[in-house]
Amino acid sequence: MNLPAVAPPLPPSVSWNRHVAPSVAFDWLKAGWRDLTIIPSVSLSYGMLVFAVSVVLVGGLFAFGWDYILFPAFAGFMVVGPVLAIGLYEKSRRIAAHERVSLLQMILVRPKSGGQLLFAGLLLCSLMLVWIRAAVIIYALFFGMNPFPGLDGVAAMLFTTPVGWAMLIAGTAVGGIFAAFSFAISVFAIPMLLNERVDALTAMGTSMGMVWANLPVMLTWAGIALALFLINVMTGLLGMIVVFPVLGHGTWHAYVAMKPGVEVTG
Repeated sequence: MNLPAVAPPLPPSVSWNRHVAPSVAFDWLKAGWRDLTIIPSVSLSYGMLVFAVSVVLVGGLFAFGWDYILFPAFAGFMVVGPVLAIGLYEKSRRIAAHERVSLLQMILVRPKSGGQLLFAGLLLCSLMLVWIRAAVIIYALFFGMNPFPGLDGVAAMLFTTPVGWAMLIAGTAVGGIFAAFSFAISVFAIPMLLNERVDALTAMGTSMGMVWANLPVMLTWAGIALALFLINVMTGLLGMIVVFPVLGHGTWHAYVAMKPGVEVTG
């Protein structure tokens, strides 16, 4: 017997917009670009910091011989990305509140939820580690103890063998589940924790409920984020300097647009 799907309940005290048109996602992207162009040096500097940290982490994977988790690590970055963008949300909040903006204020942001933001970050980091472990297990299930062939040989291994195609299908399916879940619980939760006095679990549950209630526009926004992330990878992560700030600012505008009457004062 098939049971009807039930959307996660929203807290009764929260009023959200519902059934937002998919095209609105492009308005969020434009708003993100607009915030980038307002004192662009601070947003680009923030993007350069994230780029530098990413380069160090990727270099560390190769230095320790962990290059076999490089692609899962890239996917894992999208899990924790909303937490890393907290400073960009702060800049957009300050612009809306007509407050002074500086890079130091973006880095030393003080969320209204206090330590709940750290708790949410730990939960997302744990989810990223689980996904990386799952990716390693999937590889072992299909290729056993065969060593990772390196970046030069991975394409041939995946695309020219039946086992490789099977692993791609299984890995994509499992990775898609992780990505969808992490996106749903974090896309609105982190801006909410910055701007409101709310606990991490409530913020995550509310975020998931709103994504469920607005699937067309949120799928569009997720598709935009994925496309820009792939462009970023194709540029050797250099694109992150611009892409990450635009997506961060845009996500803040998505949060504000979804919650009528949200206060962005200091």
